[in-house]
Amino acid sequence: MPKKRYKIYLFRHGRTTFNEKGIFTGWKDPPLTLGGRKDALVIARKLKNKKFQVAIQTRLERSKDTLKPVLKYHPECKKIITDNRMIERSYGVLAGTSHEAFIKRYGEKGYEEIHRGYNVRVPKGESFKDVEKRVKSFIKWLKMYIKKNKVNIAISAHGNSIRLFRKIWEKASKEEAVSWFIPYDKLFTYRVKI
Repeated sequence: MPKKRYKIYLFRHGRTTFNEKGIFTGWKDPPLTLGGRKDALVIARKLKNKKFQVAIQTRLERSKDTLKPVLKYHPECKKIITDNRMIERSYGVLAGTSHEAFIKRYGEKGYEEIHRGYNVRVPKGESFKDVEKRVKSFIKWLKMYIKKNKVNIAISAHGNSIRLFRKIWEKASKEEAVSWFIPYDKLFTYRVKI
């Protein structure tokens, strides 16, 4: 009997007020901007003719508010799960600080180290390595969930959790993963064979 393929549709939340102002966001919860709501509509259109039965969001409003317009086209989606393993990287003490203010204090090199250093943990926050650990746990659970329930899944997530999801799923290097920019209006599609 041939294996059946199920799909994972992964996308980033729309732009927020912090994104547009260049502020470390982390677990803070700024609203989507007008542009961010437009990003969500682009994702909704890209997913319009796809089918999924389960949607996953994080506890942050930007994840939920990006998912809402997507769901309008999907009456077949009967279940929404909130899973914070796909939440944004915690920027700890830096959350709410502008990139510009950080660069003035620590320089471009300091900014690059904290912003893109794989092992660099922000005080009271996370490193990419920390994020990868929880995303790996999520992926393991996700594959089992899909196999058990035989469903396609849409995931409204965050730039850094998507970066590490892609690293694991696509078997990319740390260097590749930290160099990626995750667009607000791009849909990533993955397949699970059962």
